[in-house]
Amino acid sequence: MKTKIYIIGILSLVLFATSCKQGASESKMEEHQENENLVELTEAQLAQTEIKVGKAEKRIIGRELNVNGMIDVPPQGNISITVPYGGFLKYTNMLPGSRLTKGQLIARVENPDFIEFQREYVEALARNEYLKADFERQETLSNENVSSTKVFQRSKQEFLTNKANIQALESKLRLVGLDPNAVRAGNFSAVVDIYSPINGVVREVYVNTGKYFGPQDVLMDITNAEDLHVELKVYEDDIPLIKIGQRIRFRLANAPEVWMEAEVFLIGNNVRDDRSITIHGHLKEKNEDLLPGIFINAKVEVATQEVYAVPEEAVVRFNGNHYIFKTLGQRMEAGMKMHDFEMTPITLGTVEDGFVGIALEGNTEQLATMDLVIDDAFVLLAKAKNSEEEGGHGH
Repeated sequence: MKTKIYIIGILSLVLFATSCKQGASESKMEEHQENENLVELTEAQLAQTEIKVGKAEKRIIGRELNVNGMIDVPPQGNISITVPYGGFLKYTNMLPGSRLTKGQLIARVENPDFIEFQREYVEALARNEYLKADFERQETLSNENVSSTKVFQRSKQEFLTNKANIQALESKLRLVGLDPNAVRAGNFSAVVDIYSPINGVVREVYVNTGKYFGPQDVLMDITNAEDLHVELKVYEDDIPLIKIGQRIRFRLANAPEVWMEAEVFLIGNNVRDDRSITIHGHLKEKNEDLLPGIFINAKVEVATQEVYAVPEEAVVRFNGNHYIFKTLGQRMEAGMKMHDFEMTPITLGTVEDGFVGIALEGNTEQLATMDLVIDDAFVLLAKAKNSEEEGGHGH
């Protein structure tokens, strides 16, 4: 009888222990299911992702000021093409936006007056030979007291006057684009070629082929492509934050994912009626996609601070809030290895060079030791929220 009682007691203890273990496991599963921010992946599911686990690291990240502006050039970077004495535009293939190299043909201009300039020049050259010979002869006669000084002085004046006229006509020919050497060789032309004085971009063309224009009219405006800079508007409250040499990151509206860099080199001192000033930034690198007048969004780095940061791919956004996923380790469930992750709310900081500053709400120090998903976190967000829509959790 005692033996039976002993056996029954042993079986009762075994059943009680098994029941407790099962109850603890079920309690853990229920706790897991009740937390909507928990996501679990099987070993096979994890292998199909690009999820990487790492830690937040301390980085020096700049505090940035968001501003707007445009690409512009200084006054000396804009060149207006004119032709002295005017004429008829015989040829041009330039259009606004055309890119130019220094010395490139941009137009041909025809003017009958150009022929007259060349004729006058050649006639002055012909007179020069006679006047020079007469001057030298009169100088010799004057030195020998054979001719009067008055005759010698008149000969000298005519020679020097004609010589000055030749120099003036040569300058006039060069001014309109004609080569005095070619004219001296008898090559006359009523057409002159106009070449680009810089590497640049055609900003505007004002005269069409066949149209007459005067010496005061502008054929086209050219912008020096190597002298572009960013021009940004900063409002009164933020003016004290701006300093020479600060880093500027900017992007174009049609390419918001591509950031370019500049550096503050000039700060305006005239506050406009809207309580703003203009700051200017030198481009770090030349970019042929930039054109004057293009609007940009920019960030000016006004200060730096050391913060915990993670790659941008580690942060997800849901319902207007930002989250990261911390890893909770591994466990076995129904004979399968499961990987658990918890969606954790954060305060988002400044983004710079692919990293973003983050802080946990009320407990930043944990970031130093916490294991986090640092890549492909969106996969976990998608699994968690899709599971919720299906009425379950992130299983």
